[in-house]
Amino acid sequence: MKDLDIMPDQTLDLRGLKCPLPVLKARRAIKAMDKGEQLEVLADDPAAVLDFAHFCEVDQHELEESSSDDTGDGPPTLRFLIRV
Repeated sequence: MKDLDIMPDQTLDLRGLKCPLPVLKARRAIKAMDKGEQLEVLADDPAAVLDFAHFCEVDQHELEESSSDDTGDGPPTLRFLIRV
């Protein structure tokens, strides 16, 4: 699931949280980051796919990656890599 060549500046593990908490926590983290840094977000709320796409578009961040790791053991882990 994770590209080992990409080392984000910060990672938020937000699995177990439901909308709107993942986006709200990511927004708070981004406020403390410098332009050009990368935030990796891990979530498992299916709504996060649309929520993070919309969040990045509205707040003008680049959604560099959106992927899913479905191991069949519970809900899939969603990974978002956001360039601030």
